[in-house]
Amino acid sequence: MTKNIMKIIFIALIFLIIGQSQTREPWAAGKFYPESSHKLKNVCQNYLNRAENQKLSSKPLGIIVPHAGYPYSGSIAGIGFNEIQNFNYKTVFVLAPSHTERFDFASIYKGEQYKIPLGKVKIDQKLAQKCVQRSNSIKFSNKGHFNSSSKRQEHAIEVELPFLKILMPTTPIVPIVLGTNDYSDIKDIGRTLGKIAKKENVLIIASSDLSHYHSYSKAKQIDRRLISTLKKYDHKKFYNGIKDRRFEACGAAPITAMLITTKMAGGDKLKVLEYANSGDVSTGNKNRVVGYLTAGIVNSNHNNGEKSMSEQKIGGELNREQKIFLLDLAEKSMKSAVKGQEGYQPENVPERLKKEQGAFVTLNKNGSLRGCIGYVKPIKPLWEAVKEMAVSAALKDPRFPSVSENELDDIDIEISVLTVPREIDDIDKIEIGKHGLIMSKGPQRGLLLPQVATDNNWDKKTFLQQTCRKAGLPKQAWQETDTQIKIFSAQVFDREDVEE
Repeated sequence: MTKNIMKIIFIALIFLIIGQSQTREPWAAGKFYPESSHKLKNVCQNYLNRAENQKLSSKPLGIIVPHAGYPYSGSIAGIGFNEIQNFNYKTVFVLAPSHTERFDFASIYKGEQYKIPLGKVKIDQKLAQKCVQRSNSIKFSNKGHFNSSSKRQEHAIEVELPFLKILMPTTPIVPIVLGTNDYSDIKDIGRTLGKIAKKENVLIIASSDLSHYHSYSKAKQIDRRLISTLKKYDHKKFYNGIKDRRFEACGAAPITAMLITTKMAGGDKLKVLEYANSGDVSTGNKNRVVGYLTAGIVNSNHNNGEKSMSEQKIGGELNREQKIFLLDLAEKSMKSAVKGQEGYQPENVPERLKKEQGAFVTLNKNGSLRGCIGYVKPIKPLWEAVKEMAVSAALKDPRFPSVSENELDDIDIEISVLTVPREIDDIDKIEIGKHGLIMSKGPQRGLLLPQVATDNNWDKKTFLQQTCRKAGLPKQAWQETDTQIKIFSAQVFDREDVEE
């Protein structure tokens, strides 16, 4: 029997085993990391032990780690993973590039688990399903996870799992391989994960090496440009730098998606933790090196000890039952009005909802805005404000035609319950992800809700400029002394937030 036939049979058998067991078998063991479970555990633990004390100010929302062979990049990865060892997460999303095959989407392994020498790493089927349902760019597939036509298999997710298995033995993952480098796809993937990360206790890992196969000095020069751009925490600048070939990263798409995701989840600071390249190890060839970096993203205000605006809401936070009441009220009021029926009248209104409070009702259709109107000030009982604004968002938003009956099944409702706006004289008091803005000058006024900034990955300056534009003012009007800036926070919820 020829070697080629034996190879085909071998690959077919592996593919059959994977398909039957729904387990992605290890491929990088013995190649990128030790095959022995005992040796692998010791190696990873040594990397973690050698890492310095944690450098991040609070719980990481995301980390970037390399995926080369452990002798070259393991110590750098250990520094990144060291940052998460004192924290708990419900699920870890591992985003990786595809080195072995090309495809035009992001692939979530359609099996139940990944297997490594340290054991099995379960896949969070519920969150994986949410990703696929919410994004046109994410699919269940074996592509990027197991390539039946190639002897070489993808390693970029697998090499991160031993560290996770040691630090979080029972925490599931969502393994996503990005076969696409198209910006619109990456943005869709990042925003899809961002909406999940805003609501769930998840960690986002971007698996990537940096420049490839340059001389030692040339690699450091290229990678310094990447690090300088990465520190700005601007996904578009990073993506454009890759596109224009100012710097390199094989995991550019995962990193870009992670920047979008973590900013939507409240991230406001990226810190580079360590950089090196393969020429820094004793066995490395300085004439042809690969760059490695680890970085972490946090919300720097997470542990600042100040009483948050959300804690100052009138009457306190709404509970689940009160949210459900308001969502039911908004949906039934909207549908009655669109169908031309008598206005819906609720029964047994909870006392908490009788307090006067500002509120906005936002209508989304297939992920796109379809209407949004609200009361900024607390001039009506909350339940009345929501009822009235649900009807107005459907029928009276001047930016859109009235919602028709045949659209009702496609409309999702989001409710934002507001704090009382307060004027500020220092824009440093604005926190992206927490505060909405009201910009006023003379008779002109514009308002943007807190989630608008996070959904669009805006920094503070862009948020201020866009609010000016909403008010019909020049984008730099926020800098003028006679422009009034107010901030408020909001408790935002939809049907997904109240699911059991």
